[in-house]
Amino acid sequence: MRKEYENNPVVKNAIELSLMIIKYAQQLENDRKSVVARQILKSGTSIEANIIEAQSAESKSDFIHKMKIADKEAHETWYWLYLCEQSEGYHFEESIKTKLDEVMRLLNAIIKTSKTNS
Repeated sequence: MRKEYENNPVVKNAIELSLMIIKYAQQLENDRKSVVARQILKSGTSIEANIIEAQSAESKSDFIHKMKIADKEAHETWYWLYLCEQSEGYHFEESIKTKLDEVMRLLNAIIKTSKTNS
């Protein structure tokens, strides 16, 4: 991990989430659930990509915008995980949902605080 991210809780948690998502998507692929696997992989890893991009934002409003995109991707990921959880024949891991909830709480707090301070 890059040194400047070591003490950043949202980056650390989002990286952990992305790694969990990659493993989960591979499991879904192995189970021949390719369509859902691709969707979860795209949205789930996009959360971290947008958080990292926000770290070098050009302005406060750019930072907020990128964090909001990360939050939208998190909500999409929640949707796909929910479908897996509710669908018969789909493997589901509660730990991913728990980590996603943690990342979403952090994103919401960061966005709220950033809006207040701008």
